[in-house]
Amino acid sequence: MDQDAFRKTYREVNEVYCAFEKSVLTNECQCRQAERFCIAEREGVHCRSKEKQGRCLKWLELLREQSRFALRTEEQRRLLPHGKAIRLQVGGMRGLQLLVTPDVPIPASIADVDRTLAAAEQQFGSLTAVPFSAIMREVAAYQVRKRARRRR
Repeated sequence: MDQDAFRKTYREVNEVYCAFEKSVLTNECQCRQAERFCIAEREGVHCRSKEKQGRCLKWLELLREQSRFALRTEEQRRLLPHGKAIRLQVGGMRGLQLLVTPDVPIPASIADVDRTLAAAEQQFGSLTAVPFSAIMREVAAYQVRKRARRRR
């Protein structure tokens, strides 16, 4: 399947895309609203709720605004490179998990993005009221896994 046909089919099948698709596909985060699907041997993630997708998109936009320094991105590029997008998604959720459950060590994989965001909204009143300075430490500290080198 050529790239243009794949993108067209992907958009048709996945109207409510998962904002955390990269981190879900790398098994760094899970979400009860996420549903995986396959197109031509490629995997995608669909969100079951347009409302929850909106909350995730709002959260990622807030994170992106706050993390320009941590990610060293001053420009207003629409799309982040894969590594920086993963750092933003996973590091941001790890930092939020730490704020929501400070007595519990941060798990290797975030169990539920939707529940964590809901808990943060309940605890802080809104996502805009979250203390981002604590979250930025996790975004800056998160290291993307290196690809395994192929043996010759």
